[in-house]
This record gives sequence, structure tokens and C-alpha cells, in this order.
Amino acid sequence: MRQIPRVIVAGTHSGCGKTTLASGLMAALAARGLAVQPFKVGPDFIDPTHHSAICGRTSRNLDPFMMGEAGVRETFVRASAGADIAVVEGVMGLYDGLEGTDIASTAHVAKILDAPVLLVVDAGGASRSVHAMVRGYAGFDPAVRVAGTIFNRIGSPRHLAMIEETKSLPVYGGIPRRKDLAVESRHLGLAMAAETGAMAGFGAVVEETCDLSGIIDLARSAPSLAPAESPGRPEAEVRIGVARDAAFCFYYADNLDGLARAGAELVFFSPMTDRLPDVDALYLGGGYPELHAEALAASRCREDVRRAVDDGMPVYGECGGLAYLTERLVTGEGDYPMAGVLPAATEMMGRIQALGYVEARVAGAVPVLAPGSAFRGHEFHYSHLDCAPDARFILELLRGRGIDGGRDGLAVQNAVGQYTHAYFPEGFAERLVEAAGAYRRS
Repeated sequence: MRQIPRVIVAGTHSGCGKTTLASGLMAALAARGLAVQPFKVGPDFIDPTHHSAICGRTSRNLDPFMMGEAGVRETFVRASAGADIAVVEGVMGLYDGLEGTDIASTAHVAKILDAPVLLVVDAGGASRSVHAMVRGYAGFDPAVRVAGTIFNRIGSPRHLAMIEETKSLPVYGGIPRRKDLAVESRHLGLAMAAETGAMAGFGAVVEETCDLSGIIDLARSAPSLAPAESPGRPEAEVRIGVARDAAFCFYYADNLDGLARAGAELVFFSPMTDRLPDVDALYLGGGYPELHAEALAASRCREDVRRAVDDGMPVYGECGGLAYLTERLVTGEGDYPMAGVLPAATEMMGRIQALGYVEARVAGAVPVLAPGSAFRGHEFHYSHLDCAPDARFILELLRGRGIDGGRDGLAVQNAVGQYTHAYFPEGFAERLVEAAGAYRRS
């Protein structure tokens, strides 16, 4: 068994300040010299970039719907190796799960990890009344250990003193209103970590206003967990190109690790500035190609990708990667040529087109995806695809919208592009590595 000090930072609801508080707590702990392993409940890609930048360790998603309970535990234990403390940022409100259930909620993850919960409460405009809320959250599910609170938007020391007068749980801090520490939002969420350092700046505020030593002691009170298996990493057999830059920045860390464990050397490059490197397969993640459409159109990499697909290279693209593989990307600024691999045009829309979990079954044949296999993932996009009448789809969706309301996975030769951000199940990474090996030998 392994003792991993850990704490979950949960909120009463979205917008209460848990993201800022969790990031500030990570920064404050790191400033004390602790090795902090960050995590994010749910499928979000953006918050983990802030965590990783703050902690210097790759943040991991913990999502029971996509990963299963055993997968959550395995990822948590494996990623926490060598860390002094783990901080898990929750999602939405503490008990908000899939379609009104407990599934994939922050509370669900807290029970899987047997971790104490710090509840972030927005105290703006209230004092004694916040305890009615706290008691409700603490007693709603006895299996969830709500161990303490941090109150946000405190107006003054007197305000915090009024709240503490009748506290029902330990109070670990009171965060004052701070308008100067804000992170810009855009249509898919907050700005990425590389674009702002505001989250890390909140560490000094947490150090000043929270009982950091008490929080560390709380984290250390978590019971031991069973150790995770540590499979050896084989010598790389193939090279898989991974587009990673400001346009393609949405990847689950476990997926990349899975490819490496399956025998791939990952070669990171930028389709905006680089030519396609010498690789045996290509993985194009999601991101913001619409914000960099001009640079993508001007780069010769898109021509390289088209030639590689014509030559039979396995290519797997998700969301932003799907848009890049189509013929054109139409934004409010213009109409830009893309790689021209898939028979469709991508158009950015003025409103969200799909948001939620996905369950997919592979109904067609393509080397990257095994026919009949299934996987889960997430979709979140503002674009729409106008596909050719003879377009070939290889994914049937049991849940989710996909490209045309039930179908996803537009395929040409050995290339496939889909809106679904898949969390790779067992065998998924191995399939991509096998396809890359077959192309290498051809």
C-alpha cells in the first residue's frame, strides 16, 4: 500500500472560484518546496495546462465515465509517484454528475480515491447563511468526506469573522475579492497556460489567507492506496508525429503515455511552422486551428500531410485535427485551405454545436481503429462540417452528436478524423502503433 497525501478542491457550483483556488493552492505548495502532482476531474483540457505549468508535473484527467473507476485509481497512483502531495481540482458542483447522477462527479472521484474534500464556497453577499449550504453539502452523501471549507469573495476581515462565529466545519481560509487575478476566457473555455500566468499568481494570496499547514495535514490524513503496476516501456519501434502547438494543444496525457508504452517514439512538431517530420503515423489533437488558420494555410506542412495520406500513412485527428484534415476552414476572417484529405469543409459557427460525453462503436474498416471496438470520450466544438454526399463514416455514436447527429469518424484511405476526443481504451494505442509499423514496412 502507498500513502499519498491528497486533497480534492471542490465547489458548490461552477463559478464559485474553485479553479483559481485550486491553482493557487498548487502554486503555494510548490513555493514551499513540495513536489505537487495535479489532477482535474472530468474531460477538460484547459485547466490541466495551468496545473502543469504551475507544478512542473503533467496534470492528469480523472474521469470515471471515460476511464472507469479502476482507471481513475491506476492513473492517480501511477502519476503520483515521487510527489509529496496530490491536489485534485473538481468539476462543476461537488455532486454534479452525468445526467443528474453521481457518475463522473467530483464526489464520485472523492469516493474512488478515499480523499478528503475542501469545499470552496462563494460567500459574497452572505455571512451566517453560508453554513446552511455547507451543512447540506457535508451531509448529502455520508460516503463523501467534506472535511473543511474555504470561503471565497470575502469582503473584509470582519466579514470572515462573522462567518467563523458559527462555523460547522473547519475553515481553512477566506479569500478576498481580487479582480486583478483573472484569466481571459474564449469560446472553448479559459485561455491556455502558455498565454497567461495569472493562475500561478494566486499562490501568494493562498499562502497569505489560507491555513496551508492545516491543508497539508488534512491531505496526509488520507488512507493508503494499493500501488499501481509499473509496466516497462519497450524500445520504440515506430515514430508517431504529434502536432503540438497553439493550434493543436488538446491531448489526454494518458493517451500519449499509452502510445509510448505501446512502442512509439513521439515526435512533437508544429503544423504552423514545421514541415511534416520523418514519422510512420500522425496524431492531430484538438485545439484552436480557427485562431491560427492563416498560418496553417501558409505552411507547406498541409501539403506534406496530404501526400503522406496519399502514400498510405495512418493519420488520426480529433476535433481541431479533424478540421485541419478537411479541405477548407471558414472563419469570420476568411476561407482558408487546409490539408484537403477529408471530403468536407469546416465552418466556424456563432454558437456551440455539441458538448458532452460520447460513446462510439467502430462500424467501418480503417487501420487505426479496430472494427467492432468501442470507446468513450468527449466532444466540445463550435464548428460544423459540410461533407460530400459520398463521405464515409466509420463511427456509430450511442451517445453524442458527432459530425452529423449520430455518425462520426470521417475516413479516407488510412486517415480518420472525428469530433470525439477519445480516451484510449485498452488496445487503442497498440492499434495505432501496429498501423504505423505496417506503414513503415510497406
